[in-house]
Amino acid sequence: MYIVCVTSCPTGIAHTFMAAANLKKAGNKMGIEIKIETQGAGGTENKITEDDLKKADGVIIASDVSINDAERFDKLPVLECGVSEAISDPEGIIKELIEGIDK
Repeated sequence: MYIVCVTSCPTGIAHTFMAAANLKKAGNKMGIEIKIETQGAGGTENKITEDDLKKADGVIIASDVSINDAERFDKLPVLECGVSEAISDPEGIIKELIEGIDK
Protein backbone atom coordinates (compact mmCIF):
# COMPACT_ATOMS: atom_id res chain seq x y z
CA MET A 1 0.00 0.00 0.00
CA TYR A 2 1.15 3.50 -0.84
CA ILE A 3 -0.36 6.58 0.79
CA VAL A 4 0.35 10.22 0.06
CA CYS A 5 -0.29 12.95 2.62
CA VAL A 6 -0.33 16.72 2.80
CA THR A 7 0.14 18.52 6.11
CA SER A 8 -0.42 22.22 6.67
CA CYS A 9 -1.31 24.50 9.57
CA PRO A 10 -2.15 28.22 9.76
CA THR A 11 1.35 29.26 10.83
CA GLY A 12 3.10 26.63 8.74
CA ILE A 13 5.85 25.98 11.22
CA ALA A 14 5.69 23.48 14.07
CA HIS A 15 2.40 21.61 13.67
CA THR A 16 2.83 21.07 9.93
CA PHE A 17 6.09 19.24 10.50
CA MET A 18 5.03 17.47 13.70
CA ALA A 19 2.04 15.98 11.87
CA ALA A 20 4.26 14.93 8.97
CA ALA A 21 6.79 13.27 11.27
CA ASN A 22 4.12 11.39 13.23
CA LEU A 23 2.32 10.16 10.10
CA LYS A 24 5.62 9.01 8.60
CA LYS A 25 6.60 7.19 11.79
CA ALA A 26 3.18 5.51 12.08
CA GLY A 27 3.20 4.48 8.41
CA ASN A 28 6.65 2.94 8.75
CA LYS A 29 5.58 1.10 11.92
CA MET A 30 2.53 -0.28 10.08
CA GLY A 31 4.58 -1.35 7.06
CA ILE A 32 2.92 1.20 4.76
CA GLU A 33 4.88 3.23 2.25
CA ILE A 34 4.00 6.87 2.78
CA LYS A 35 5.05 10.15 1.18
CA ILE A 36 4.28 13.42 2.90
CA GLU A 37 4.17 16.83 1.29
CA THR A 38 4.39 19.75 3.71
CA GLN A 39 2.91 23.12 2.89
CA GLY A 40 4.56 25.27 5.51
CA ALA A 41 5.84 28.78 5.99
CA GLY A 42 8.79 28.02 3.73
CA GLY A 43 6.56 26.84 0.88
CA THR A 44 5.87 23.33 -0.39
CA GLU A 45 8.41 20.65 0.40
CA ASN A 46 8.58 17.03 -0.79
CA LYS A 47 5.93 17.74 -3.46
CA ILE A 48 3.70 14.86 -4.50
CA THR A 49 4.39 14.09 -8.16
CA GLU A 50 2.20 12.69 -10.94
CA ASP A 51 3.98 9.35 -10.49
CA ASP A 52 3.12 9.42 -6.78
CA LEU A 53 -0.54 10.02 -7.64
CA LYS A 54 -0.61 7.13 -10.13
CA LYS A 55 0.87 4.81 -7.51
CA ALA A 56 -1.20 6.06 -4.53
CA ASP A 57 -3.97 4.00 -2.98
CA GLY A 58 -5.26 6.92 -0.93
CA VAL A 59 -4.62 10.40 0.45
CA ILE A 60 -4.55 11.92 3.91
CA ILE A 61 -4.94 15.68 4.12
CA ALA A 62 -4.03 16.78 7.64
CA SER A 63 -4.66 20.50 7.53
CA ASP A 64 -6.33 23.35 9.33
CA VAL A 65 -6.20 25.58 6.23
CA SER A 66 -6.94 25.15 2.53
CA ILE A 67 -4.14 23.31 0.77
CA ASN A 68 -2.69 24.11 -2.64
CA ASP A 69 -3.74 21.97 -5.62
CA ALA A 70 -6.31 19.88 -3.73
CA GLU A 71 -8.04 18.98 -7.00
CA ARG A 72 -5.14 16.67 -7.95
CA PHE A 73 -6.57 14.17 -5.43
CA ASP A 74 -10.10 14.09 -6.93
CA LYS A 75 -9.73 10.54 -8.31
CA LEU A 76 -8.40 9.02 -5.09
CA PRO A 77 -9.95 8.12 -1.72
CA VAL A 78 -9.24 11.08 0.57
CA LEU A 79 -9.39 11.34 4.35
CA GLU A 80 -9.31 14.86 5.75
CA CYS A 81 -8.48 15.68 9.35
CA GLY A 82 -6.96 18.43 11.43
CA VAL A 83 -3.24 18.66 12.08
CA SER A 84 -3.71 18.05 15.81
CA GLU A 85 -5.42 14.72 15.06
CA ALA A 86 -2.49 13.68 12.85
CA ILE A 87 -0.12 14.57 15.68
CA SER A 88 -2.05 12.73 18.40
CA ASP A 89 -3.45 9.69 16.52
CA PRO A 90 -1.57 9.09 13.27
CA GLU A 91 -2.11 5.31 13.33
CA GLY A 92 -5.85 5.80 13.80
CA ILE A 93 -6.01 8.14 10.83
CA ILE A 94 -4.08 5.74 8.61
CA LYS A 95 -6.32 2.84 9.69
CA GLU A 96 -9.43 4.91 8.97
CA LEU A 97 -8.19 5.67 5.45
CA ILE A 98 -7.36 2.00 4.83
CA GLU A 99 -10.82 0.93 6.04
CA GLY A 100 -12.37 3.41 3.62
CA ILE A 101 -10.26 2.08 0.73
CA ASP A 102 -11.12 -1.55 1.52
CA LYS A 103 -14.89 -0.96 1.40
